[in-house]
Amino acid sequence: MPNKSIQGRIIKGVGGFYYIKPSGSDEIFECRARGRFRREGLTPLVGDIVNCEIDGASGSGMIVGIMPRINSLIRPPVANVTKIAVVFSVKNPKPNLYTVDKLITAAMYAKIKPIICINKTDLCDCEELYRIYSEAGFDTLCLSAATGENTDTLKKMLEGELTVFAGNSGVGKSSLLNCILKNAELETGEVSGRVERGRHTTRHSELMPLDDMSGYIIDTPGFSSFSVSDMDEKALCGLFPEFAPYIDGCAFGDCSHTVEKGCLVLQALNDGKISKTRHDSYIAQYKELLDNKSY
Repeated sequence: MPNKSIQGRIIKGVGGFYYIKPSGSDEIFECRARGRFRREGLTPLVGDIVNCEIDGASGSGMIVGIMPRINSLIRPPVANVTKIAVVFSVKNPKPNLYTVDKLITAAMYAKIKPIICINKTDLCDCEELYRIYSEAGFDTLCLSAATGENTDTLKKMLEGELTVFAGNSGVGKSSLLNCILKNAELETGEVSGRVERGRHTTRHSELMPLDDMSGYIIDTPGFSSFSVSDMDEKALCGLFPEFAPYIDGCAFGDCSHTVEKGCLVLQALNDGKISKTRHDSYIAQYKELLDNKSY
């Protein structure tokens, strides 16, 4: 068979091999990357759109070009992400809202739209958690992988998107994916009663097509956070959408919204219009960014 050129998306990368799925085709081609990418400091990522030359005899090939990316993440190493499903459990393990809020701000900084997924609602009521994030302006769902609550709604929200699932181990990411992907059969882990942490069950990043609709999702090994070390602390307040109605009315143009008199964000906090847990997360992240600048 003659050689051919294809364009497709990297759906999996393992041990230097990349698996490419062309648009509109069920074929998958195993490829390596040209050595020049390494010399240029460019590594193909899951989610990349790439050009490949395929050997007609073997069906394998070489990646010869990488199309411009919308964005890319270092950890997990994925590209062209449009949404992030931030998953945490209402119980077992108990929610770590600081981790949740750091994921949200990092995602928004990378121009990735968050979906807040509160899982395991069969174990405990999630009304307060739902209020915090829905009133902050985020798409928020109360979910149960055990009962299937709202899993169809989640799937519809992922249509046409490339979505990464993120959250601490044991919160039920793989269980949710098993609900929305008919043939995923992802391994799930028990949560340790002693430390309330789940075993890492996903071995590599893999892009999986949504059943009967456009869009892909990525489940990543032990993915609970990613960093945005180049963020300026002054940009942080813009990543908290519930602050937006109050920022311009502060008494000082350079207000940090942490301690200043005349700060309308602090006034909104005192009036119950902004969640205390969200503002606590803002202050912690603000101080962390300041500390990073001092090194």
